[in-house]
Amino acid sequence: MNSKLEQIKEPIREELKKFDEHFKNAMKSNVALLDKITYYIVQTKGKQMRPMFTLLAAKASGDMTESSYIAASLVEIIHTATLVHDDVVDEAEKRRGFFSIYALWKTKIAVLVGDYLLSRGLNMALEKKEYTSLHIINQAVQAMSEGELLQIEKARKLDIKEDIYFEIIKQKTASLIAAACSSGAASTSADEELIEKFRLFGEKIGIAFQIKDDLFDYGDDNIGKPKGIDIKEKKMTLPLIYALEQSSWVEKKKIIFNIKRRSKNDKVVKEIIQYVKDKGGIEYSKGKMEAYKKEAMDVLHQIPSSPSRSALEELVEFVTNRKK
Repeated sequence: MNSKLEQIKEPIREELKKFDEHFKNAMKSNVALLDKITYYIVQTKGKQMRPMFTLLAAKASGDMTESSYIAASLVEIIHTATLVHDDVVDEAEKRRGFFSIYALWKTKIAVLVGDYLLSRGLNMALEKKEYTSLHIINQAVQAMSEGELLQIEKARKLDIKEDIYFEIIKQKTASLIAAACSSGAASTSADEELIEKFRLFGEKIGIAFQIKDDLFDYGDDNIGKPKGIDIKEKKMTLPLIYALEQSSWVEKKKIIFNIKRRSKNDKVVKEIIQYVKDKGGIEYSKGKMEAYKKEAMDVLHQIPSSPSRSALEELVEFVTNRKK
């Protein structure tokens, strides 16, 4: 376990234990197959950064309530549902180093499990009459779907410009982190201005989070080989978009042809990665990530100082400096 992340969790250590119980109980089902799959999901869960954002925002805004745990559970269930569906769309065999639900149980069951998790999360909020969290997170689900479809639409022509890229990642990634933060704040405070500040903070750091993810595609893994997964999947990310904008018409045409027709060729992928590096795509993207990180910090510093706010500052640093 990452020691830095453990340190960040300190102000909400007890709250995270309670959240874990809430989350496990919410995932239980009376259908044996479904229960087996949800148990597998719980056992292979990731860093749970979104619930951390929710609980830290809640504690920084007021006294923790039952609503805070429901908001955190709802965020994590919805996030898990989208990951299950994403793996079907991307035909991904692995998730966080483990076999995906899609790989183990195939398309039909994976789609149904994703649907179940989505409805389970929404129903849990309705049962507890948590209408504020439900409204905030349901808006995020809509935005995530729209962002994914916008990306697919634009990927067909590979004509994504920088403004469209930011619109896609604001919807696809940042909307749920923004919802995590604002629903956390709303669970302990009725201050609309404070809740909006947390939403904006989450959106800014969510964009920085996604740029960091996109940069991994051009980094080196443990054995020194570039990854290039996004290129193979014909995904237009910021480093590539910037490189293409710096290119001549002939260069641009060649790169787009190679992505469309030859992106399964490892040698071609390696050449594209080098091209993006040579055109300054990596440095430009890092600069954009740092700018959004600063904007997130500026919003956070408008919120009263507390151990939870300090932990959120450290979480921002962790998100933008992580190695995987």
